[in-house]
Amino acid sequence: MEKADYDLVIIGGGAAGLTAGIYASRARLNTVLIEKSAPGGQILLTDWIENYPGFPEGLAGHALVQQMTEQAKKFGLQIASGEVGSIDYSESVKKIHLADKTITTYAIIIATGASFRKLGIPGEDRFYGKGISSCATCDAPFYKDRVVVAVGGGDTAVQESLYLTKFAKKVYLVHRRDQLRATKILQERVLCNDKIEILWNHIPTKVDGFFNVDKITLKNVKTEEESTLPADGFFIWIGIQPNTAFLNNGIKVDESGFLMTDENMATSASGIFAAGDVRHTPLRQVATAVGDAAVAAISAERYIESITEKDHC
Repeated sequence: MEKADYDLVIIGGGAAGLTAGIYASRARLNTVLIEKSAPGGQILLTDWIENYPGFPEGLAGHALVQQMTEQAKKFGLQIASGEVGSIDYSESVKKIHLADKTITTYAIIIATGASFRKLGIPGEDRFYGKGISSCATCDAPFYKDRVVVAVGGGDTAVQESLYLTKFAKKVYLVHRRDQLRATKILQERVLCNDKIEILWNHIPTKVDGFFNVDKITLKNVKTEEESTLPADGFFIWIGIQPNTAFLNNGIKVDESGFLMTDENMATSASGIFAAGDVRHTPLRQVATAVGDAAVAAISAERYIESITEKDHC
């Protein structure tokens, strides 16, 4: 068999990618992690993390990323900057095509995460992580006894809005239509919750504030009339999409495009594993991404050993 440049290539440098890098490097696999920007992924958009085990006082997202990165490098993980254009996994030695070169590897862990769909309105990018969030589980405790605005009408929007009521004193749920798309039982729960007020036929058009979010501008889609709603936080749930544009159609995905894996984090393509938010999973958190990555790295190690065993005899 042709000798590859690397034993393992990890695509994506968030919590899953860095954790996979730690495990793979400790296993003495020749590993490189490819990240198109700075390591950290979605964690860098999180101002403060309170639900990651081992940090009872919480810690800043960038601080957790820094510690993970230092730990991975300590064990010898190579981190390279680059964006993957495509991969060829038709042979035992896989080819990863970057903008300026092609590298080869025996196994790949895809840890590219997922992106929440954005509204594309003024102020959204500026305040993301500073009053704008897409994760109530992560950030709801920061809005205890405060007023928040949420946007969306599906299951996630309704479920997360209900979760927000455990902390916020008032939740305005903005929906562009005159009825929700969520399942009936969730609709019943949200309509019966005194803390939630649904603003039908409205869309957000602007987010304002100084250091953090102060107010949301809304527009009635029927009358075109605009209004301003004071708010301490803004949650956006209009969908999520996996970061898998570089993959072709050969790997099995769910109806939303997330990678399907087995219990070993193996995808339908031999030698390709997935971890974290990019895969089909019921929960997307730092803790679950770390767990996925540990399994994926050990599974990748065993796979590499199985196909290269004869080369060591």
